[in-house]
Amino acid sequence: MTAFGPQIIIALIAGLLLGLLAKNMGTVGDGEPNWLTTTLTTIGTSYVSLLKAAVVPLIFTAVVSSIANLREVSNAARLAWQTLLWFAITALIAVVIGILLGVIMQPGANADAEPPAEYQGGTGSWMGFLTGLIPANFLGLTASTSIAESGAASTAMNFNVLQVLVIAIAVGIAALKVGKPAAPFLALNASALAVIQKVLWWIIRLAPLGTVGLIGRAVATYGWDTIGSLGMFAIAIYVGLAIVLFVVYPVLIKAHGLSIRQWFSGAWPAIQLAFVSRSSVGTLPLTQRVTERNLGVPRAYASFAVPLGATTKMDGCASIYPAISAIFVAQFFGIELGFTDYLLIALVSVLGSAATAGTTGAVVMLTLTLSTLGLPLAGVGLLLAIDPILDMGRTAVNVAGQTVVPAIVAKRNGLLDLPMYNAKRNGDPFADDSGEVAAEVTGAVEATVPATAQAR
Repeated sequence: MTAFGPQIIIALIAGLLLGLLAKNMGTVGDGEPNWLTTTLTTIGTSYVSLLKAAVVPLIFTAVVSSIANLREVSNAARLAWQTLLWFAITALIAVVIGILLGVIMQPGANADAEPPAEYQGGTGSWMGFLTGLIPANFLGLTASTSIAESGAASTAMNFNVLQVLVIAIAVGIAALKVGKPAAPFLALNASALAVIQKVLWWIIRLAPLGTVGLIGRAVATYGWDTIGSLGMFAIAIYVGLAIVLFVVYPVLIKAHGLSIRQWFSGAWPAIQLAFVSRSSVGTLPLTQRVTERNLGVPRAYASFAVPLGATTKMDGCASIYPAISAIFVAQFFGIELGFTDYLLIALVSVLGSAATAGTTGAVVMLTLTLSTLGLPLAGVGLLLAIDPILDMGRTAVNVAGQTVVPAIVAKRNGLLDLPMYNAKRNGDPFADDSGEVAAEVTGAVEATVPATAQAR
């Protein structure tokens, strides 16, 4: 059986070829997509829907479990602060790269595109971000109603991932404070997490099929014409992403005495899946798996750092992208940016990363940046034309960063399993872990029972 990595590469090539074929087939008589485009779209959107369906239970159980597991690590508070510090450091490096590329490459100065209409979608604001952290209900559930031109109204239910994160953190800390009475709850939570992760493994195994649909749909729907109208902008984004992925992260890895090749080979399965799924949270189980088994980060720490990173560590979506996008919009509309504006871009990128919430797309972060700078939100509508193409690269960088920081922090604190980090890769991230499930459940119980009670 072909390994997971080659399966994704084969699927990428197949999706590209089918997308080009669908693009050349054109539309049917009434302007509707042809059957191949529709099929690719259905496959791609169905796969993303499957990933999204598991997001809420995964985030809740993973974060509660991670807080319980963190108690098993000495100097847990120091590890948490160092993790957040390195999140901020790498985000700052990424946003500086984005600003420099925007200034040097001038992506909006000669953009071959029509001025967009006023953006009508949702926008981000600091007050909205802060108030959005307060859960409206235990599930973090929100409802939105839209009215079509025909007058028909439709209501959609959505989960606020940030609110779910806040709820899970509160529940996890409360469970530790309660102590022994919370042991059954944490054991149940650990069991639920194991079941959810198993379901997600089944979904992730379908990634090659989802890749064909997602890549094929992107090529068939947007093609090279759309990308060409914003060519310099797209190039600037991918140059920035490439610098962070292939220069910044390797330099940090090497600076801590670790092998760059081993990091790439260990993290690559998660980076590949992130590229095609466009979801850091959807990739979370695989990201945590490679961080623990390939990079040698202890489970007790990785189970805290990786889920936290999946919702807040966004060097692609929250640093490179909003920096270059804000400069593009300013250049497109002929607005001069000063030194203070560039400082604001950096501040928003470092502090507002959590606003992207680990789901597909970075529109909230972009509108938050533009609003802070007072730039026209109409620019968002223009950039949305190629957002799916850019989001693949952004998410891959996000997930890469979510593996780098735990490895660095673990190495700095003497926790990294170096023999495991330097071991030969077998290329199979789906090895059976049934034996580890029992260990996790047992650990969850023991984490809340005082040593004296256990001795009895």
